[in-house]
Amino acid sequence: MEKGTINIQTENIFPIIKKFLYSDTEIFVRELVSNAVDACQKLKTMSAAGEVKGDIGELQVEVILDNKAKTITIKDNGIGMTAEEVNRYINEIAFSGATEFVEKYKDKDANSIIGHFGLGFYSSFMVSDKVQIKTLSHKNASQAVQWESDGSPEYTISEINKKDRGTEIVLHISKDSKEYLEDARINTVLNKYCKFLPINVIYGEKSEFIEDPKGEKDEEGNTKKIEKKIPNVLNNTAPAWIKKPADLKAEDYKGFYSELYPFSEEPMFHIHLNVDYPFNLTGILYFPKLRNQVEVQKNKIQLYSNQVFITDSVENIVPEFLTLLHGVIDSPDIPLNVSRSYLQSDSNVKKISNHISKKVADKLGSMFKKDRKDFESKWSDIEVFIQYGMLTDDKFGERAEKFTLLKTTDDEFFTFEEYKEKVKDAQTDKDSKLVYLYSHNAEEHHSLIEVAKSKGYNVLLLDGPLSSHYIQKLEEKQGVSLARLDADTIDKLINKEEAQPSKLSKEEEDKVKPVFESNVTKDKFTVQFESMSETEQPVVITQSEFMRRMKEQQAMGGGGMQMMGAFPEMYNLVVNSNHPLTSKILAEKNKGKKEKLAKQAVDLALLSNGMLKGKDLAEFISRSVEMID
Repeated sequence: MEKGTINIQTENIFPIIKKFLYSDTEIFVRELVSNAVDACQKLKTMSAAGEVKGDIGELQVEVILDNKAKTITIKDNGIGMTAEEVNRYINEIAFSGATEFVEKYKDKDANSIIGHFGLGFYSSFMVSDKVQIKTLSHKNASQAVQWESDGSPEYTISEINKKDRGTEIVLHISKDSKEYLEDARINTVLNKYCKFLPINVIYGEKSEFIEDPKGEKDEEGNTKKIEKKIPNVLNNTAPAWIKKPADLKAEDYKGFYSELYPFSEEPMFHIHLNVDYPFNLTGILYFPKLRNQVEVQKNKIQLYSNQVFITDSVENIVPEFLTLLHGVIDSPDIPLNVSRSYLQSDSNVKKISNHISKKVADKLGSMFKKDRKDFESKWSDIEVFIQYGMLTDDKFGERAEKFTLLKTTDDEFFTFEEYKEKVKDAQTDKDSKLVYLYSHNAEEHHSLIEVAKSKGYNVLLLDGPLSSHYIQKLEEKQGVSLARLDADTIDKLINKEEAQPSKLSKEEEDKVKPVFESNVTKDKFTVQFESMSETEQPVVITQSEFMRRMKEQQAMGGGGMQMMGAFPEMYNLVVNSNHPLTSKILAEKNKGKKEKLAKQAVDLALLSNGMLKGKDLAEFISRSVEMID
């Protein structure tokens, strides 16, 4: 038996490793199982190259939980190690990485880690009091050896009897990590990190029912089924994303989506990523049906490195808007287990991020060109995604202008250029600027939409959760002005010409104004008169486009609005000076009747805006019945 001390300057490196990695102790499973997979892969490669003679058998990794002995064993039948290789890889190379780790992070609150510094094996000490390595090399006439350490710089290496090729890592689990001795816990972690590893990972057994080899029949004459225990293979070693798109059918992509997200609604379509230059990147990204549920749909992309699960927090690896997609990205060129700031500054990450953004734009563009009707049918589900992209990624925004659609209240769809052409004659104001009218709710604005259409105007429907920010972006990009139908009276929104003459003089307006003012709260409503058509409503409620937008953006937390304080809820009560009812109220001698008519007109306007509620609504109904009688 050989005893030794690892040559490091730090007295005990393991408490330092624990200090930085404690919150992520479960990654010991990822590190040790992926190391075991690597050992199998190396043997497979050497065998294919003729460097290893004979049949290497079926390669696999087995995880064994022994609750009684309080151990977890990760066992592979891969390449194995000689005593010399144990010394080199375990005592020298890995610990030189460990020393670098300590020097780099000893004075920092690092959210860092293992794989980047060659510390994969030493993650085992985060959960163990003692670790043993039992290994037999694939090389002919090799002697099996055992390495053992209790987490101090001291270790022992001794010869042992081991007949099967490969390596076993035996973890003697510490008291403060006893959670990993629970079958459910270790099973969950294995499923999380090992689901798509390229070598079979076995954990326990499962039942399989096969036909009785003796051929015994049941009462109905069918061959009896007997229960047989077989190894429980946890992983799919050949997931869809590592295959060529030409080898996959639509049902394969749907099946893989179900594998990733069981019981989820089918996605609309997918993008298969397959790049080998200037970086390696594979993966499949799916477009879920968003239906305005932005937050619910986020953070569903899983990041892998050579089929090893790393994280599902990919905000720094893909542009923000792409976090709405679901699926898998696999790239060995993304630096693993490093702090977020490092990820953001890494040039490969930026290149990969830009490439994915371009591929998504290309896919959407090709769909639009290939089948516009189908693209339009999907618009309600992908609109939020595209708007999010245009708001947060300028390059995507430029590409998206070719396929982004504007939907009207008549359920028609137009590209930006098509819509400009459609409305330029009717909706250019006196300052030669195009004005786009829009509604956030077609039902709520039904009467306003009808008035706009009667005047030859077109109305867009912008009813998504990002609309208040997107509208501003549209104005900047398209050089147009957008106005919601309830921002002002229709003629003023377009402002094409001078208003028609008023039937009331200024003195008459001043005379009737107090009657209307007495029916609204003065700090919330400003009463004003406007000469509109006799056929339009007698009273209309409007709200400043600017103030409403600011309020909406503040509610969404946009643009540092919280610093400005809450915007007051202010409205204009616009009285149509040309409506017969206005003249009737002015001419009415009976004060009570005059006030009742004005109150009814105001309440009708409030009702049409969904602003008449509770006691006021009950009084309006009662008054309406009385007036009918």
